[in-house]
Amino acid sequence: MKHTIYFMLAVSYLQPWINASAADNKAQPEDTQTQIQQQIEQLQDDYDRRLERLEKRQKQTQAATRIKRANNFNPAISLILTGTYASYDNDPDAYNLPGFTLGEEAGLSTEGFSLGESEITLGASVDQNFYGQATFALEDDKGETSIATEEAFFETLGLSNGLKLKAGRFFSEMGYINSKHTHTWDFSDAPLIYRGLFGDQLKQDGLQFSWLLPTEHFIQLGAEAGNGVHYPSGGSHSGLGDWLLFVGTGGDIGLSHSWQIGLSHWQADDINDRPSQGVDQGDNTPLFTGDSKIDALDIVYKWAPDGNPAQQNFKFQWEYFQRQEAGELSLDNTSQQSTYTGDQSGWYAQAVYQFIPHWKVGLRYDRLQSDNSGSDDTVLAQAGLLDNGHTPQRTSLMLNWRASEFSYIRIQYNYDQSTIDNDNQLLIKYTIVMGAHGAHSY
Repeated sequence: MKHTIYFMLAVSYLQPWINASAADNKAQPEDTQTQIQQQIEQLQDDYDRRLERLEKRQKQTQAATRIKRANNFNPAISLILTGTYASYDNDPDAYNLPGFTLGEEAGLSTEGFSLGESEITLGASVDQNFYGQATFALEDDKGETSIATEEAFFETLGLSNGLKLKAGRFFSEMGYINSKHTHTWDFSDAPLIYRGLFGDQLKQDGLQFSWLLPTEHFIQLGAEAGNGVHYPSGGSHSGLGDWLLFVGTGGDIGLSHSWQIGLSHWQADDINDRPSQGVDQGDNTPLFTGDSKIDALDIVYKWAPDGNPAQQNFKFQWEYFQRQEAGELSLDNTSQQSTYTGDQSGWYAQAVYQFIPHWKVGLRYDRLQSDNSGSDDTVLAQAGLLDNGHTPQRTSLMLNWRASEFSYIRIQYNYDQSTIDNDNQLLIKYTIVMGAHGAHSY
């Protein structure tokens, strides 16, 4: 039908010229009429081909639209595979950090080959207002694999004026690297101060509110409120268990340099029987009841020639934390108790340099100190809160080969003086990223 219409249009367009030619010369040669007929047939063929191409493009567009709608509906899925080989001079099961209690998950990686911590992440824009994400961690501990909900949250998309609300379970904005997943860290283990204060990482079950100010330089203000069930808080709370305030600012210096500074304050009041690993605890788990607060400062500097990090880049980061606690310590299954006043602090500094594409080297130094006191030194010693004149510290060297942004292999050596007996530690780690994976934060 469409072909007929186009043909009739072509004929109607040429008919006046044909009639005029016929009127002027009724004895028009037969070959001229043949040429006209051929032109009409050629015009029809041209219209046929164009119509066919348009119909084909229409079908392709409709199919692409259906695929796009399906992808928008389905969540983006990514899988992070990690594996580690670890070697120690000392027994990793006997690890402790003098002057600091350790959370249930803090400590050294399993010696020998282990699965490490792999992750499965699902994320999608729910609608024009909300984005949702869930991350499940596959953890290997002495040959047994467990699945834990690492993050499960939603955040707003449509709030104006730089405002954003996040709710659910997420990594807190305390410090610089705490909010980042471990596979994005430059070293294969947590800084000592993170291990001593948070059990490696601080999680939050609650709300986070942030405001990105409309200024030339980056300035962000934020607050968190949680239920306080995760270490270093503890116990159940019917209302507010812990809270955090944070502020960050940063900017560029020319094309090749950038910087960022952050301040944060975390606090938990009325902590109820917070458990920790203790020292050779047996069945007598140290429990803390009282108040805790932590202040932190972080500084980051980055360099890349003309802002392009592909060939060369350099990053320096430094974080300092101080914790003050006051309350009571007790040993589970015993009647032993002690008052407790804790003053703990620590910092780390690290520098990472990509000297050629795909290759990085890094150097990190950690140092801690504590000044804890109480009415019963036996209870404090059981909790690992007496430093016995020891200053925990550690030096780490790292070599990283990254085939692409989706895979890397890292070799790391630690000269660990965090315990009384010095330890030589070797860590070899691989990380493979599969599926959708968004850009990392600064």
